[in-house]
Amino acid sequence: KIFRTQPDRNQRPAEIPVAALEMLRRLRGSLVDCAPTGAEAAAIDRLASCHEALLLQPAGDDALEAIAAGLLDVQSEAGQRACAAFLAALEATAEALRIEIAPRSYRSGFSVNYRALFPDGARHYRADVLEVSVDSQSAIWVNGDKFELCAEAVQCAEELQRSLADLGTLLARWRASSTAAAQAGMDVWCRQAEVTEHTSPPSRSELANSLFAVDKAWAGFEHRYIANLIMIEDQARQLICKAVEAEQRLRQLEASKGATSTQNSSGYCDAQRGLVACIARLNSVANCRRKGRDDLSGDILESAIVALQGSHEVGSRRAAQVLAGDIVGAFGAIREYLRQVKSCLERVDPHLCNNSGLVARLVDWEESWEVGGRYVQNEHLLDALCALVAKLQTVQQLTPRLASMCEECDVELFLVLPRVTLLCFLADTSGKQAELVRSLLPHRFAAASGGGSACSGKGAKAQPEPHGELRRLMEQFQRTTELLADADSCAPGSQQAADSVWELLVRRAVDGTATVGGNTAAVFGSSDAFECFAPARRAEARRAVDNFGLELERWSLELQRHCPEDWNQCSAVLVQCLTGASKRQKFVKFQV
Repeated sequence: KIFRTQPDRNQRPAEIPVAALEMLRRLRGSLVDCAPTGAEAAAIDRLASCHEALLLQPAGDDALEAIAAGLLDVQSEAGQRACAAFLAALEATAEALRIEIAPRSYRSGFSVNYRALFPDGARHYRADVLEVSVDSQSAIWVNGDKFELCAEAVQCAEELQRSLADLGTLLARWRASSTAAAQAGMDVWCRQAEVTEHTSPPSRSELANSLFAVDKAWAGFEHRYIANLIMIEDQARQLICKAVEAEQRLRQLEASKGATSTQNSSGYCDAQRGLVACIARLNSVANCRRKGRDDLSGDILESAIVALQGSHEVGSRRAAQVLAGDIVGAFGAIREYLRQVKSCLERVDPHLCNNSGLVARLVDWEESWEVGGRYVQNEHLLDALCALVAKLQTVQQLTPRLASMCEECDVELFLVLPRVTLLCFLADTSGKQAELVRSLLPHRFAAASGGGSACSGKGAKAQPEPHGELRRLMEQFQRTTELLADADSCAPGSQQAADSVWELLVRRAVDGTATVGGNTAAVFGSSDAFECFAPARRAEARRAVDNFGLELERWSLELQRHCPEDWNQCSAVLVQCLTGASKRQKFVKFQV
């Protein structure tokens, strides 16, 4: 039997040696707060090293102060790599020490895109979340609109930074103790009794508590930050959502009645204009490849529809049909996109310019409607364009080389086209095509003196008339054609002679000239291009043609250079109308 006796309270206990007390203290400490295992210590070492490797902005010298002051470098590529390494080590250390994961059930309420980033309740530390917590006061810009985090999210960011700073203090102590122990050749925990409180390694419970505090603060900030982002993204997608709704309303009106009767109703016109306004707003935000214009109105579409309805009446209005068809086609392509994207709006990038399918259709829409705003909507300019296209088609019959240039889009075409355009204008300065040259070279026209002609009606505004050097070019053309017609050996001054002169000048404009043996010779047609003139006047005719050709070339350069953007657009439209081929992109496969 074991007898238990009561101790004598008056007896003085035996004195315990100091070494035994120290051993007892260490034993008690190991029971209450055991030392990290080898794997845990290695994970802590790795975390401390990654923490020390964090880069700072120029304003700080210490990682702890930098984190506390929000000076951590999360912008540069090297800084982002250091943050990613630190977060990976932070997650690995928490797992090694078996730290409880803070609840993350809120992730079930995330949108599809964010559930893909955070698929479960694991930590999933991300450098971009850390970056925002460091600079939580900065604005978030989406589609040109400014957004800011809510006050609650900012408070959670500050709490996360405080918990990270506290963890950094512990990691600094761990590094200092590790360095001191390594220098003494001792284990970190064996040396604990010989160092001061500031250089002693943190206990396992201190590290565990700090890691859990960081995780809890991280979860709190992540919850509110992502919730803010989802709200911001929903607002950013409102532009395309409104366009989808406008397209749906228009489609419902088309389905309720016959297409013809519906399009003539005021309600349909209002719905159509509303959809165009939504597209214009989308274009101003998302079209990063062109100008992003928002001033292309529904009037352009209405003018195109009218042009298409009347294009069959006059065969010479082929240009109107081509341009109007592109306008209506581009509008239809946008509508088709809106119908398809309705079922996958969550896939739409809130930064709308990042959606390649949307941007491609907006580029197509703006290009077509920009041309429409300039030509189709302006009746006089459209008539001028149609007249010039018809004239160029007759030139193609005279010089098949011009037709092949258009078909092949030969680079030489863009040297020839301005010459022929001016030549057609000079042949009929009072014709419709004069309006086109007037729009391209407005500084060469002056307001007419007088309040309008009798045929234009009383009080009608007189069109500007050529003046100065352009007037002299017209006079030189007149003198040259008269001289060449009179020099014709077969029928001087006749219509046949005039037709021959026109063909000669057209070929000269298309084929150009070449210098042979110091003399300027025509390279068009056969070597006997001037055989139709009287022998005594052939040299005079050649000089007149060459002098006029040089002057025409000078004006051709001015036509191209005065407003390059206008001329490039005009030349592209002319080529498109001559070939009859649409330049619009074909959209076969849907892409957000």
